[in-house]
Amino acid sequence: MELRALWWGSAGLVLAVPGTSVLVAGAGDGPRLAVALALVLAQVLVLRWQVRAPVAVLAVNAAAGLAVCALLPEVTLTGALLAAQVTLCVLSATAPRRTSLWALAAMCLPAPLAFGAGGGPTGVTLYLLAVVLAWTAGQWRRAQRARTEAELRRAVVEERARIAREVHDLVAHTLSVMVIQAGAADDVFDRRPDQARQALRAIETGARSALGELRLLLRAFGPEELGDDAAGERRKPGPTLARLDELADTVRATGMSVRVHREGVLDGLPATVDLTVYRIVQEALTNTLRHAVGADEVSVRVTADGECVEVTVVDNGLTGQGSSASAGAGRGLVGMRERARLVGGGLRAGPRAGGGFEVAARLPVEGGS
Repeated sequence: MELRALWWGSAGLVLAVPGTSVLVAGAGDGPRLAVALALVLAQVLVLRWQVRAPVAVLAVNAAAGLAVCALLPEVTLTGALLAAQVTLCVLSATAPRRTSLWALAAMCLPAPLAFGAGGGPTGVTLYLLAVVLAWTAGQWRRAQRARTEAELRRAVVEERARIAREVHDLVAHTLSVMVIQAGAADDVFDRRPDQARQALRAIETGARSALGELRLLLRAFGPEELGDDAAGERRKPGPTLARLDELADTVRATGMSVRVHREGVLDGLPATVDLTVYRIVQEALTNTLRHAVGADEVSVRVTADGECVEVTVVDNGLTGQGSSASAGAGRGLVGMRERARLVGGGLRAGPRAGGGFEVAARLPVEGGS
């Protein structure tokens, strides 16, 4: 559709300007007028291939335009070569820069012919100005397209990074809980089969929840490929602070004591801030399960004051060398800091002076708007 519109626009312009000039200049001279009109029509026809073969079309249009000038000297060089100028614009936008520069130089060569028919220096100036403007317009279009493509590539990279963070946070948390639950079930399988069944049910519930979130993430790659099973998952709410208690319950199921405290109005937060807080809490709890040696208690505090949201996750694990929650959790901590940075906030994480490990983040509400 875009190529067709380009051809129709170019054809209309050539018919309107050189075509009219030829009719006026060739009035009363039937044979020369007929040949000149045939040359103008030939220029219009070859414009259809100016995107596929701009160099060849430029050569044909330039030759035809010069022939029109030779037949009817009253037609200005700028008007006779208008089709070639249009093709030069297209060539400048689509061909390598070196090729377009050679084409620009070639189009400047006939400039002395603009002296004809009383054009003088003004005619030469107008012709060169028209040629340079055509080439410049093509360069502008080329730069615009390159900028659009760069923005598209950046958007794709950012979306892939976002999905990678989501998958990392989701899988790391779910698998950590499942491993701990499986170990607990194995320990009490013979002595407390009811407790083992409870752990297995918790594994099943966690796996189903994780599968639902993964399906929501995969919608970015083509929802039509997810099938009917995914339709039901779409109706379930995604990760949000409203499901913070569900997240805490998955950790409590491992035997860890989790206290959740909310303060302020958390409803109506921007979606990006809401999701960022949820994922920070999720990753911090995952790190506690995986790396906080001796930890049996963790507290989560989320506070909103209208301008920012503060989240703090503190555990009571050992803080000796190699035993803090930061051990082996480098990717998770980096991911949390990156999430906070993307919404304009900051995050700090490290051992506490009185024992345990703390993750604290402060996120501006307007950063996610």
